[in-house]
Amino acid sequence: YTHMAFLLDASGSMATIKSDVEGGFDAFVADQRTQPGRCTVTLADFSGPGDYVVRYTGKDLAEVEPLVLHPRGMTALLDSIGRLVTETGQWLAALREDQRPGLVIVGIMTDGMENSSREWTHAGIKALIEEQERTYSWVFHYLGANQDAIEVGAGLGVRADAALTYAPDAAGSAMAAYSTSMASMRGAVARGEDVETARRGSAYTAAQRRKAVKD
Repeated sequence: YTHMAFLLDASGSMATIKSDVEGGFDAFVADQRTQPGRCTVTLADFSGPGDYVVRYTGKDLAEVEPLVLHPRGMTALLDSIGRLVTETGQWLAALREDQRPGLVIVGIMTDGMENSSREWTHAGIKALIEEQERTYSWVFHYLGANQDAIEVGAGLGVRADAALTYAPDAAGSAMAAYSTSMASMRGAVARGEDVETARRGSAYTAAQRRKAVKD
């Protein structure tokens, strides 16, 4: 059983790649439906301060509807990550132990830099993410456009092998690479590998990185 929490930037600049992001996400969902094992999804999107919308929580993958993105506002990335991680942890804690997933994967996708958070700092988010990975074996991925996603991800506590830089017009390729990584992790854990071993075998390849910036 895998739970996937996905945080999607819905700031105004995403309007230029709206259809690519929608198509990429829908293809990702379709791909994950072909994988064995149960999977539930939480999806939230965000823009400026206080504008954080939970589209659904713990929805079975088979019931996830096509994405409709509504670009608007600024980029309160840190506050939104903090809220997604905190609320996902609370949701999981409320489940009986025998109902909790064996694998939790958090995906973060943005096309720009933090510019308007009020509650969380980079240091706070880095500590939060590292604690979730260390204590609960969560896996975090960061997909960033118009930036060096490895460098920015490092400042957030995301490992370099799970950070992917993508060109705005290659959002679909970025989502495809993320889907391949997630499928690899799901399969490895289902075969009995521990999460750390599974994630090492699901790192982004050089070919995926090239395609995400040159598609």
